[in-house]
Parts: sequence; structure tokens; C-alpha cells
Amino acid sequence: MTTTKERIVEATTALFMQQGYSASGLKQISEASTAPVGSLYHHFPGGKAELAAETLRRSGRAYGELVGAILDSEPDLVRAIDVAFTAAGETLRASGYADACPIATVALEVASSDEDLRVVCDEIFRGWLEMLTRRFEAGGVGRPAAADLATSFVACLEGGFLLSRVAQDTAPMAALGRSMVALVEAAVR
Repeated sequence: MTTTKERIVEATTALFMQQGYSASGLKQISEASTAPVGSLYHHFPGGKAELAAETLRRSGRAYGELVGAILDSEPDLVRAIDVAFTAAGETLRASGYADACPIATVALEVASSDEDLRVVCDEIFRGWLEMLTRRFEAGGVGRPAAADLATSFVACLEGGFLLSRVAQDTAPMAALGRSMVALVEAAVR
């Protein structure tokens, strides 16, 4: 059974994915989570900013774990990259191009206007880059190249979400996935 706090964070995550930070008001979050506005302030006394930071951190951990699990599901690193981008495209299509990364959606919105949330987003992205660098190293890529590949992976995945959502087509995600596969193939040789 989910707690009120968990329902609030889950509803906030869904709203951030679909419409971003600014467009997700506390009243809308309250309605989506079936929690009174007072409960939002009870669990997040710092208001929307505190709720957003908690939501982003939880989502960041969940997305990092998901990508890590997908990469670990394949014994071959190159195949794992292909599977990850294919899965991202399938998720986009299945959600009607609404299910994208809430961290990137919010990061683009707040990077120049909200220093606290910018820092939270930066921490999440740095965590993903460290995780991916370790996985690329475990797949046989040297440290400097592994760190570069990690950056390329995140940029391609987030760019794939953006371009595919705008086009309402998974072709951009697939193209970026093929590019990432080629980069990883070259690095492991």
C-alpha cells in the first residue's frame, strides 16, 4: 500500500514528465495524488521546491537503476546499448510520447532560474555519468573513453526523448541508438 507521501511524489513525477515544473501547480498535484493540499505541506514543509527536489532525486535514482538493470541484462555491452535505446523508444510509443525523463524536462526549465533545483539536477546527472562510466569500463572501455561514452549516452538518450516527443515518432531515438551502438563498438575494439 502506498503512503500519502509516495502518492504525492508519484503524481508529481508524472506531471513533471508531461508538463514540467512551472506548469505543475500544487492544486493539480493535490488532485492527481488524491491528497489534500495540507498533506503536501505536511510532508513537504518547504513547499513546491522541496517536493520538486525529493521528486527529482527519487526519479533520478529510479531511472538510474532502470538503465543500469537494462545494461546489466545483456552480457554484451554493444547489445545492451541497443536494448536500452529500443526500450526507450518503446516506452515513448506506448505512452503516446508523454513518458520522458522528468529530470531533463525540469532541468531545461530551471537551469537558469532556480539554483537549488539546478544543483539537484546536476547531482542526478553526475550520478548517472559515474554509473555509466563504471559500466563502460566493465565492458572493456578505458577510463577516459568510458567517461566520454557515458556523456554521449546521456546526451543521446535525453536528445532522443526530446526529438521523438516533438516528432511523435521513435525514429530519432532509434537513430541516436544506432549512433551510440557505433560509438561503443568502436570503443571496445
